[in-house]
Amino acid sequence: MLFRRIIADRVSTTWMVISISTILVLPLVIGIGLYVKAYPLLELKPFGELIGSSTWLPHEQKFGFLPFILGSLYVTLIAFCLSAPVCLLAAIFITQFSSKRFIYFMHPVIDILAGLPSVIYGVWGIIVIVPFISDYLAPLFGIKSSGYTILAGGIVLAVMCIPYILNMLIEVFNTIPSGLKEASLSLGATFWETVKHVVIKKGFPGIISAFGLGIAKAFGETMAVMMVVGNMLQTKFDLFDAGYPLPALIANNYGEMLSIPMYDSALMFAALLLFGIILLINLVFRYFIYRTKKNE
Repeated sequence: MLFRRIIADRVSTTWMVISISTILVLPLVIGIGLYVKAYPLLELKPFGELIGSSTWLPHEQKFGFLPFILGSLYVTLIAFCLSAPVCLLAAIFITQFSSKRFIYFMHPVIDILAGLPSVIYGVWGIIVIVPFISDYLAPLFGIKSSGYTILAGGIVLAVMCIPYILNMLIEVFNTIPSGLKEASLSLGATFWETVKHVVIKKGFPGIISAFGLGIAKAFGETMAVMMVVGNMLQTKFDLFDAGYPLPALIANNYGEMLSIPMYDSALMFAALLLFGIILLINLVFRYFIYRTKKNE
């Protein structure tokens, strides 16, 4: 009996160590694989020229990734600015002010939105957001636009990110001890003051984490954004102009890479850039979380 317990304990420990090691090693393996595939392009062109140039002529082996980087940043920035306030206020209302019946109703709705395929959001963007921008919003500012714009991509991406960020914020606020709120209320604070100075302050590291993961997810979204953003090279920030994010570059051109020299490496470099930027975003937000917890 003791021997069986020892064997079971060792087997359990071994598979847990293997699982954790796999999770830890996987990002490193992905990064190395992308770097190896992108190395021929890095050998041909310096890194600074690749990310600083806006010339994209693959047949002439001119690969400038600046428009694609900026396109991703523009769309992600718009999505974050639209989704972050909505998610924060909605999470506060759901966890602090709403009834249990409303909470039971909202959870399935959020889960359904989170589970919808991105192509459905893209189709919705084409039939609703694109016509709205081209027929109503752009003319309101005296601008003629096709509707396939950075703004359309940002709106669709914001809607996609809302259930993802909202779920995390709800969990953050639900983990705050009720005793902290009761102590604040017993000292004479109003309920809103308690929410503002206790709940939000206590949950601030979690809020930053949710926003950071939301931005990282938004930056890497492909299908829905690709369907509505226009996919045209653009370096200037204009809400009513088309853009071309990095994920769309990879998705649109991957089938052509075998017919053009260095195109394979160029697309792998785009994937490596995407991987690196998302990694950087996560590291920056992890640092903010660390500083916030340290100052508590």
